[in-house]
Amino acid sequence: MRLALAAGVLLVAAVVLIFAPGLVSGSSVSEGAPTSPSAPPAQTTAAPGSGADPAAVSPTAEGESTPSPAAPLSDPQGRAQQILGGMSLEQRVGQIMMVSSPVGGPDQAATDAMTRLHIGNVFLKGRTTAGAGAVGSAVKAVRAHATPDATAGVGQYISTDQEGGQIQILTGPGFSAIPPALAQGAMDPAALRGAAAQWGRELASVGVNLDLAPVLDTVPSASFAPQNTPIGKYEREFGFAPSSVSDHGLAVMRGLADAGVATTPKHFPGLGRVTANTDFGTDVTDSATNRGDSYLAPFADAVRAGASWTMISNALYPAIDPNHYAVFSSTVIQGMLRGDLGFRGIVISDDVCDAAQLSGFALEHRGADFLGAGGTMVLCTNQTLAPRVWQGIVDRAKGDPGFARTVDTAALAVLEAKGTSGLLPH
Repeated sequence: MRLALAAGVLLVAAVVLIFAPGLVSGSSVSEGAPTSPSAPPAQTTAAPGSGADPAAVSPTAEGESTPSPAAPLSDPQGRAQQILGGMSLEQRVGQIMMVSSPVGGPDQAATDAMTRLHIGNVFLKGRTTAGAGAVGSAVKAVRAHATPDATAGVGQYISTDQEGGQIQILTGPGFSAIPPALAQGAMDPAALRGAAAQWGRELASVGVNLDLAPVLDTVPSASFAPQNTPIGKYEREFGFAPSSVSDHGLAVMRGLADAGVATTPKHFPGLGRVTANTDFGTDVTDSATNRGDSYLAPFADAVRAGASWTMISNALYPAIDPNHYAVFSSTVIQGMLRGDLGFRGIVISDDVCDAAQLSGFALEHRGADFLGAGGTMVLCTNQTLAPRVWQGIVDRAKGDPGFARTVDTAALAVLEAKGTSGLLPH
């Protein structure tokens, strides 16, 4: 009798778990056929543009603490599938975009993006010397918008550019003065890993769980560096040989990962040979890099080392794909990065909103074309333009079932990563 009663209780509990609201898993999604991104149009001049799992967050330098994310899930894939099944299309699109918010705290446009557009990932933009306390408060204000209505309660990836030298957004009390990558390249890799771990702890302490670094582009020589305006001009390269870039770039990746901060090797397949900057110039082209190029080695090494993110360049590489910029090229993203290198993580675009290189493409097409080529997350560093990019993705998904499946695949990949990172609601 007691055994029968116990069995009955267990049966009832199982039924409750199956049919309880919010616990029903979404249907399995598969990758749809990518849409064909537009070929590079005749370029027009436009205004210049901008520009491992997170650990629990510790108190900021001023004693104010930011919320700690939940522990990583034991079944992130299953939980991600459940959450995806309960999301609207608009929320799914929000998960595969990252939009800027001022480093001093969200403005109205950023707030609108996080609430009305359901954007689930934020890039801290600008420069600050206010220190860790102020940044921690800004991050706390951003996190307040990851609500059940906006993101289904899913936490955000909060990123910034904390490379070092002239490319360091967060400075002031609580943040180290990070040397430029060229100086980091002169360090012993083991010592560099230790230093990067400290820089990572500083990021984690204010709630930043993703660094859009390191730069794995190889600049051919010291004499060419000043002409290489996106990288060499600012000493963002770790050296002038792929082996040095690999050794030191991977040391930074591992050090940040030691602190629980994810990294984004960039800008695949490389910006070390160009002269113009895609943020400010049009028709930026690298005619040398090819599919078997030795300068791809640092990216391949990063993939083998377990990189979970990679950023795609906005430049054109005619020896690889003469008809599409890399950000819109399935050859670059699916053929090379995922196929040749075997990358299985999140493919994030370089900025698609303010980049002058993309000025000839309609904003409504840029994010959708990147996703159609195989990308995972669209970066927009101008929160006032984000609604047009977001709407373009939503509209294409509503009109194209294959592209809707592509959106689902990308959103599921982001949610699975967030499950591993402790950013999913339990």
